Amino acid sequence: KSLAILEYFCFIPAASWSAQNKFLGFTMSNQSNCSKEYFVQRAKLAEQAERYDDMAYAMKECVNCVHSGSPGAPLDNEERNLLSVAYKNVVGARRSAWRVVSSIESKTESNEKRAQMAKSYREKIENELKTICHDVLELLSKFLIPKAKEDSAHHDSLVFYLKMNGDYYRYLSEVSVGDERNANVGKSNDAYKEATDIARDNMQPTHPIRLGLALNFSVFYYE
Repeated sequence: KSLAILEYFCFIPAASWSAQNKFLGFTMSNQSNCSKEYFVQRAKLAEQAERYDDMAYAMKECVNCVHSGSPGAPLDNEERNLLSVAYKNVVGARRSAWRVVSSIESKTESNEKRAQMAKSYREKIENELKTICHDVLELLSKFLIPKAKEDSAHHDSLVFYLKMNGDYYRYLSEVSVGDERNANVGKSNDAYKEATDIARDNMQPTHPIRLGLALNFSVFYYE
């Protein structure tokens, strides 16, 4: 049954992450109605419908909109969590799929045709996962982390974004090998360590963001 599913999906053209979302009508940041509130409402609607790809793209446009000179303050706590939840679900689905297909691939080594089919599908999922991770990392490095560093009064935002940075480099390391994997592991470690140092100096030990950081950093070490 699993191989039949693979055979079906391997013949579907692999559209890019951005291309998929253009079809959904979310590439609107250049329009006159670009506003943070608009995209936040789109994200909330998508979340209620459990359409997390739409939700993630809406929040991506929200961040781009906020930092493109359009009116609107930086992301508040609720909006920051919307961004995190959206991409966590989007990348989580690909991580789970990648593990399933990788397992199938390892079990079909004796059948060259089926092994190649599984390999092709794994690579398709891998490319989607990498594109999504790079999308998040670009938002973090280009907009969110620099802006948070300017606001020394709110260390929670900076720790939150640095934790996300560590998370998504960790996800990349799961599907990369050799020097690329080593580089991703190093960047993940650096982000977690920087976040931990800031949290230790400026946040209570029981702060939810600091606890979440400690949990994810421990997962990083374990894996």
